[in-house]
Amino acid sequence: MEFYGYQRPDGRVGIRNKILILPASVCASDTARIVANQVESAVTFNNQNGCSQVGSDQQLTMDVMAGYAANPNVYGTVVISLGCENCQMDLVVDAIQERTNKPLAQFIIQECGGTIKTVELAVRAAKEMAAEASMLQKEVFPMSELIVGTECGGSDPTSGLAANPLIGEMSDRMVALGGTSILSETTEFIGAEHILAKRGATPEISQQIYDIVHRYEKALQLVGEEVRAGNPSPGNKAGGLTTLEEKSLGCIHKGGHTAVNAVYDYAKQVEAKKGLVIMDTPGNDPSSVAGMVAGGAQVVVFSTGRGTPTGNPIAPVIKITGNKLTFAKMSDNIDIDASPVIYGPQTLEEMGDVLMQELQDVANGKLTKAEALGFTEMAIARVCNYV
Repeated sequence: MEFYGYQRPDGRVGIRNKILILPASVCASDTARIVANQVESAVTFNNQNGCSQVGSDQQLTMDVMAGYAANPNVYGTVVISLGCENCQMDLVVDAIQERTNKPLAQFIIQECGGTIKTVELAVRAAKEMAAEASMLQKEVFPMSELIVGTECGGSDPTSGLAANPLIGEMSDRMVALGGTSILSETTEFIGAEHILAKRGATPEISQQIYDIVHRYEKALQLVGEEVRAGNPSPGNKAGGLTTLEEKSLGCIHKGGHTAVNAVYDYAKQVEAKKGLVIMDTPGNDPSSVAGMVAGGAQVVVFSTGRGTPTGNPIAPVIKITGNKLTFAKMSDNIDIDASPVIYGPQTLEEMGDVLMQELQDVANGKLTKAEALGFTEMAIARVCNYV
């Protein structure tokens, strides 16, 4: 299988051609929004962080910002900072340049003379990038160039019975094609971590799987909380999931059946052509998706039993449900009905053909439902409270 994509100077391949207006902190987010609204093909997000963070917490924010700029769906980045935040402009630029050599411009609101002057300068720079980006011609690439993030949210029993196994079928096929599939949501490995650990390609990888699960539980225990107390969520319970173990056993189906070849920390750069890998992300959907996109995922395949509109500013999100009632109610939001895996007439393998065709179509430029609606939900994982 092949797709038409954009070759980047750092060697990666994008399936979208966006200009990222990157706010270095919450104080630059509205200025970035004003700039993005005036430039065709520009995207941005509301960065709630970037200041008043402890070092480990700030690093997560830095990794997401750098990873978004480096994501191959981005042609170039315009960074906007206030000037006095912890995520100083030089730190952000250095982090981006460690990951990629794509076009980059930078503007500091306090030095440019305020929002209006910053907007004028940044819009000009972004429009120049957009003009350059529009000249790029798509080229043919093998599907092995894709890094596919996998996610589940608003789960119910049909997620574990149909939608997640279908994503697992896709994961196995991507591995066979030489590509990369990311299994995420560490909190939803709990109770099934021993099953995943058996699939580690090496003893070290198996131990890493145990380590990230135990680390997550301990982090919540430090503030007197238990992950099991909030899992399953009220929506999960209303849908029919009764225990975290049930939820986890359904969740890990997204990883198919192949060996786990690597475990990545949140938002770290994922290698292409790596097969099945794991990223240590929260169960919270927008922040989990953000980590994988920062890691380089050009597209995300997202299962939901109850239904969800979640998208992303950088990567298209393909939505799947195994619940035929949910698909009927939320067809505006969901791309694929996986319920035939349960009720027929299609088999899992036949529905796998459908999903792979959808993945190829989206890589070629087809808009997902979330893209068509303009959904760009965004969150960044946190270590602790602001200081």
